[in-house]
Amino acid sequence: MGTQAGEATGSDVAEATALGVVIEIPAPLEDSLRAWRQRYGGEGSALIAPHITLVSGSTTDWDAAVRHVHQVAARASAFTVRLHGTGTFRPINPVVYLNVEEGAEACGQLHDALLAGPMQHEVSYGYHPHLTIAHEADDAAMDLAQEELKDESLSFTVDSIGLFGLDAAGAWSLREELGLGGPSR
Repeated sequence: MGTQAGEATGSDVAEATALGVVIEIPAPLEDSLRAWRQRYGGEGSALIAPHITLVSGSTTDWDAAVRHVHQVAARASAFTVRLHGTGTFRPINPVVYLNVEEGAEACGQLHDALLAGPMQHEVSYGYHPHLTIAHEADDAAMDLAQEELKDESLSFTVDSIGLFGLDAAGAWSLREELGLGGPSR
């Protein structure tokens, strides 16, 4: 059976590639956050570097998505993030996180700008910038994280964003770090 005009063949369908754009946490704060993630979320949580997700999803045009991320980063300015206190998405999603108390608006603006292009997709929930401490851990561990970290406060300057993709093993890996308001780092 032949292909009708306008029908897609297997070779015409672009394969979606996963990508994520995140704010990476600078050392030495990263070390403390990774230790907390391991303590409350288990060994698996510590394997993922602490970060604030700006957007994650997939694209069928990696090059266009990368150009778009470059444009968004070039138009953005550095800002301060202050993480303070804890929150949770329970019971809907088993997550305990540190709140982005300062810098949430700048994170939201980056999120919106990143979605206004080739990475546009439906989002199940409104964007809420946060740094995950425990995800899918048992309730006792998540309760403990929420209580013990409720008074913690950490600040850092965000002057770049990281563009991540999945590697051959299916793990997220940094493809490029982009300076805000300037060239790649």
